[in-house]
Amino acid sequence: MSHDGIGPRAVLRSVAFLTAGMLTVPALAGCGSDDPAGEPLAGADVAGADRSDIADGGTLRWAVDTVPDTLNTFQADADTTTARIAEAVLPSMYRSDGRGRAVRNADYLASADVVDTEPKQVVVYRLAQQAVWSDGREIGAADFAAQWRALSGKDTAYWTARNAGYDRIEKVERGKNDLEVKVTFSRPYADWKSLFSPLYPKEVMGTPDSFNDGARKKLKVTAGPFTVDKVDTKEDEVVLARNPRWWGRTAKLQKIVLRAVPHDKRVSALSDGTLDLAEIDPEAARRITVAALPQEGNTPLMGPEADRSAADALHSWAVANGSDEGAADEEISAREKLRKKAEKYARQQKALGGFEVRKSLEPAYTQLALNGAEGPLSDERVRRAVARALDREDIAGAVLKPLGLPAEPVGSHLALSGQAAYADGSGALGRPDAKEARALLSDAGWVPGGPVKEEKKDEDEEAAGSEADKEGKEDTKGSGGSEDSGDGDDGTYIVGEDDGKNHGTGDGKAPHDSGTGTGQLKQGGAPAGAYAPKGTAVPARADTAPVAKDGKALVLRFVLPSGPGSKTLETVAGRIATMLERIGIRTDISKVDNDSYFKDHIASGDFDLALYSWPATAFPATDARPVYSKPVAAADGSLNVEQNWTRVGTDQVDQLFDQAIATLDDSERRDLIRKADSRIWAAAGSIPLYQRPQLVAARENLANAGAFGFATPVYEDMGFLKKSAQGPQGSPGAKNSGSES
Repeated sequence: MSHDGIGPRAVLRSVAFLTAGMLTVPALAGCGSDDPAGEPLAGADVAGADRSDIADGGTLRWAVDTVPDTLNTFQADADTTTARIAEAVLPSMYRSDGRGRAVRNADYLASADVVDTEPKQVVVYRLAQQAVWSDGREIGAADFAAQWRALSGKDTAYWTARNAGYDRIEKVERGKNDLEVKVTFSRPYADWKSLFSPLYPKEVMGTPDSFNDGARKKLKVTAGPFTVDKVDTKEDEVVLARNPRWWGRTAKLQKIVLRAVPHDKRVSALSDGTLDLAEIDPEAARRITVAALPQEGNTPLMGPEADRSAADALHSWAVANGSDEGAADEEISAREKLRKKAEKYARQQKALGGFEVRKSLEPAYTQLALNGAEGPLSDERVRRAVARALDREDIAGAVLKPLGLPAEPVGSHLALSGQAAYADGSGALGRPDAKEARALLSDAGWVPGGPVKEEKKDEDEEAAGSEADKEGKEDTKGSGGSEDSGDGDDGTYIVGEDDGKNHGTGDGKAPHDSGTGTGQLKQGGAPAGAYAPKGTAVPARADTAPVAKDGKALVLRFVLPSGPGSKTLETVAGRIATMLERIGIRTDISKVDNDSYFKDHIASGDFDLALYSWPATAFPATDARPVYSKPVAAADGSLNVEQNWTRVGTDQVDQLFDQAIATLDDSERRDLIRKADSRIWAAAGSIPLYQRPQLVAARENLANAGAFGFATPVYEDMGFLKKSAQGPQGSPGAKNSGSES
């Protein structure tokens, strides 16, 4: 998640911001009209094409966030690129379809069934007869057994990130023949389909040394349509090559180059021909969309001669009107820089005409997290007040409508629309209602318009504050009050300290109040109530007056990441802050370093409010439990929160998860998951807002790749269209696509 957020489940829940891409496989039967799961809000957008229309060969250059530190998805430092590589080069018994549901992968698995439940649950896997590793050895029980032993958690010499499900296996053995694998569970495990996806060879899983170090930078043995050709940290890329031993449909591409390119550099990389496929942000998507529009007429930029004449004229005018030559030269230099920027932009736009934006919704959602460990939000009534103040439809619309995507708020913490476990559980919390929100605050002792005590400062603090005020006034004066200026700002935006017009900018241009958090300041004006005696309540409308308790205003610290990809979160935070202001809650929005946002703030609990994303998987009973389980005290006295960064949980939610994990009946398990979700809503520790947009720039003649939505990519079907399949005009980018890099 850029932070606005996946691959194999082994890394899905390890980092909250991870997001994934997925492609088309046969969907399960559609749900009936009475099924609360409904339909996916958006399907995959991958420019689907028949394999007969795709040219044989070529190289796909695909932007990724990183060159991974490990190729082992079960290690703690695995990331989304690790997951993408595993999808292309390793077996997975099950994959995700277009509805986000687990379906059997026929390339590896002929069948898999629960053959016994008493006295123990037994699953028999029948492997595809042609399935072999790249060294020619058959995939079999030895590989399953080695992976179970490595991930069971019994041998601490294996540096594993997770063992969910594998810790419930009692034994793995050969079945009736070499193609059968028999897995016996010590305890019932409903999410057994989540296991052995991906499956590593016994050469990797067989010993702690090979697990810990052997698969970090290379995979000698693979079993997918592609193999790992090289991991090049100097060139920041991973090269996947067509697997000559692949028994399925032959991969159309000869190579896939996964190239690490920062999000803010991807437009340049696309336009200069070094990328064919890249996930992009809304601003880049708008540029590509505009570039693809038909241009009326031909309006070239001024040529160098014409521009030089204009510059000479400007110089002569400046000198004649009293400016010295140095000032005139500075003006000319600025004009020259602007001309070069315009020319670069025009060249990029022309090149971007060979791309298109493919869009869907990610299998992930953005939520508002409320830290319930301490402070005002440790009171469930305050958390519920915050939740009831939010208009989630408005927030979803602000993010998704401009992109032309369905703008429905997410109704579940544990699944997304179209997935089997999905049902809108938000009714457990109640609809948006400012009056009810204010009543909850009042019940918790937060009184509208109450007196606020000023904290005493010593003489040194007052002197320092006085100097800071002077500097702040000088900065404000220098900016001329313009919303587009504001150099020297500290990046902190306190809602309620402006004229009501810049909510959501996150730019921190409003002047600071006296520190009470209740000052409604206007640019150049005095705070309301500035001339009243200290402790007097600030005059305000009763229904929007700031609330206070024990002499302290209710101000929540809202932490956001900085850097590329954060603009959407700024917009969302601004809207949330405005909604909370209407019920008397003020927010102090702080932008922190992008790299430290999660580790130093979210995971450590240094926030009141925050925005981050969680993925939705086909196995919520397993994958979501550590995210919503009740924190427990560890032996050393510390609090073990697992991945529950809000620190809000209940025994009842834990019990429902435990029951769901052990329930093999699909219908009963879905009911338990939906009940758990209702309890999570009621606790108001996290509020799902919207499904994350998925925007992908793709070369126009690239088929079966793009915005994958829920589905796992089908790597062997990706490729560049034959000229005969591109239509009468061909593709503007065809001559540069599919080349060796």
